[in-house]
Amino acid sequence: MHFAISIPQYSPDGSFDPGAFRAYLARAEELGFDSAWTQEQVLGTMPHLAPMETMTYAAACTDRLRLGCSVLVSSLHSPVHLAKSLSTLDQLSRGRIEVGLGIGGRQRAVAAFGVDPDTLTRRFTEGLEVMKACWTQPRVTFDGRFWQLDDAAMEPKPFQKPHPPVWFGGSHPNALRRAVRLADAFMGAGSTTTEQFAGQVQILRAALAEAGRDQKDLPIAKRVYIAVDDDLERGRARIGAALDQLYGYFGLSGLTALAVYGPPEECVRGLRAVADAGAEMILLNPMYDDAEQMERLATEVIPALS
Repeated sequence: MHFAISIPQYSPDGSFDPGAFRAYLARAEELGFDSAWTQEQVLGTMPHLAPMETMTYAAACTDRLRLGCSVLVSSLHSPVHLAKSLSTLDQLSRGRIEVGLGIGGRQRAVAAFGVDPDTLTRRFTEGLEVMKACWTQPRVTFDGRFWQLDDAAMEPKPFQKPHPPVWFGGSHPNALRRAVRLADAFMGAGSTTTEQFAGQVQILRAALAEAGRDQKDLPIAKRVYIAVDDDLERGRARIGAALDQLYGYFGLSGLTALAVYGPPEECVRGLRAVADAGAEMILLNPMYDDAEQMERLATEVIPALS
């Protein structure tokens, strides 16, 4: 079992503390976390720092931690720009980048990005093809529905060869089967319950078997919103309020059931269920008091799961 930690991104106007951010990441390395991850939320009421810039800052603050975003909603991005940014970041970090990609959904304000919601899936798969071509081919000629390149070149390529690991998110059975076809790894969303995640793992494993792929070919992880609190009810209330703020812009509320919270032994029980459901890596995502939560997770929770 491997453990990752979320990178603090919730920063109201004027409140970002560079020293605290650097100290958090340095401590994450000291505590032995394998990787640290961001999220993407361009529009919303939660004061959410953009993932690419946050990852770049984090790369400059660390030496060992792998860094990722779960997920970039790549169907809303230009794949050429995205490929360039990720290739640059992989060079700057000396090959420590994980690329998480997702299609997004109709609940997002896709019109704000000039995208027809009926084209999201096609844009996603075509965009990934463009990105991989830019990362791996000396010259790219591509004639797609949305993007065209004629003998184009992109340098430098990513530091990792042939390219950084590509993680998919998603919950629909079609998205899960797409991950088996096109991705290097899968990350279950924090917005799904452990029971839902277990069902996703079953679909993934069945699709792997059908494709003749070894299960080890597709590492599986899950983001878990978590709050270590000796007072169970206080932990429930605090993380519930934070999740309502994060997802409220999309009309979602009452999301406490998604989270693991309470005294250390309750958190151990909840995380063990996630591992039993099929997670080989758990991305621990506190929603408040990030540094304090990370310390408690590393000293009071993770040792009981080893």
